[in-house]
Amino acid sequence: MMLREPERVQPHEDGTMTRGIDRSRPRSGRVTLQATDLTQSYGDETVFRGLSLAVGSGEVVAVIGPSGVGKSTLLRTLALALEPDDGTVTFDGTEAWRVGTSERLSLRRRIGMVFQEASLFDASVARNVEYGLRVRRSWSERVRAGLQSILSANGTAEAVSEALGVVELRDKADQQAESLSGGEGQRVSFARALAYDPDVLLLDEPTSDLDPRNTAVIEEAIAEARDRGIGVVVATHDMHQAERVADRVAVLLGETITEVGPTATIFDEPSDPRTRKFISGELVY
Repeated sequence: MMLREPERVQPHEDGTMTRGIDRSRPRSGRVTLQATDLTQSYGDETVFRGLSLAVGSGEVVAVIGPSGVGKSTLLRTLALALEPDDGTVTFDGTEAWRVGTSERLSLRRRIGMVFQEASLFDASVARNVEYGLRVRRSWSERVRAGLQSILSANGTAEAVSEALGVVELRDKADQQAESLSGGEGQRVSFARALAYDPDVLLLDEPTSDLDPRNTAVIEEAIAEARDRGIGVVVATHDMHQAERVADRVAVLLGETITEVGPTATIFDEPSDPRTRKFISGELVY
């Protein structure tokens, strides 16, 4: 999908722009995004109930389950885009739906999300990646959390180049986004989310329908995000991918998470019979 690029945001009066945190200094503490006893529904249809899940800095959690079970809804709830019917979402010690809109927006800006389908602006690859940095510039002036730094315009260019390097598209920075393949477009979406250095990155079926080459690049980028201290949640129905990329796996079945634990344990020695049947293929939805 190609979108019209929004109006350009003007620079600060001193000409500075904001990019992600300085890689030379560590993140301040261990940031955790935690959902507790969530219930989410659409009208009379309950998507999930009593669901709990947490992700910390520098780990990858895969949420596996059949199509239509509610993985995308869970990610949108974790992204603070959907308010749960019941339960809490706590981010870095703050209960997100018990604070004002402005504070919740500040929390949301520390969360990146990549959707199943790339939605790129009708602009160059570099401008697509840069946009997230430009719209977040003023945030670092308002929030004194040490999560962003004011750098020159060159700093923004470096952040864009770095993010494109992670997804192996630096050589296409000046190319128009509409000329990319579907897999390359998804890699640009990943770079756009990575460039502003979120604390948490939520990925909704990030390699669905991609060829092996593009899938491998995105999986390497997931590992890079983890190495940078970013907490990553990947929703996927590809259990082989979950085995490859995740530190922990959560199994979403029948309106709740039946089991969550280390990847090897979930796949080799699951404790819940429903998990065992789903992984073995006996339980079909």
